[in-house]
Amino acid sequence: MKLIEPTVKYLEQIKAYRKEFLDNGDSMDGTGGLRLIEDPEKWVERCRLFKDPDNVPEGMVPATQFIFVREEDEKIVGMLQIRHFLNYHLENFGGHIGYSVAPSERRKGYASLMLKTALPKCKKLGIDKVLIFCNDTNIGSRKTILSGGGVYVSTSYEPDEKEYLEKYLIDLSK
Repeated sequence: MKLIEPTVKYLEQIKAYRKEFLDNGDSMDGTGGLRLIEDPEKWVERCRLFKDPDNVPEGMVPATQFIFVREEDEKIVGMLQIRHFLNYHLENFGGHIGYSVAPSERRKGYASLMLKTALPKCKKLGIDKVLIFCNDTNIGSRKTILSGGGVYVSTSYEPDEKEYLEKYLIDLSK
């Protein structure tokens, strides 16, 4: 397994990942707006640009986008985004990390492995206290966060999505 930044090499896989989520009616957390961008090449370029604060639209923060690739068949099984710092919305509803696993690849331990692989990248970006959220009904995501060292902080209501979110903190300063 490898957690890498997306490149044009994976355009067909990115397209397939997006389609699987859309066909399944699932949310696409941690995908850097892939739901809204049909052309995978444009999405790859957007991900590259949004690492630089000068290219990020107002109200958003710089972020590094990753794809999680199973090496034996080069299939993208998950995606994860690290936000370099938090704005009000991310501090209250989004966190430093967002992630998703393809519906066909769930319950195989990929989310936990992806999060474990991402935490050193957070540390390298200077993020010592990683904030991460999950829907209060998402038992799998809760288990993933707890296995990554997450400590429960609180639950809050997100009015736009009309859902309750659990907030966790992973302390990397130790």
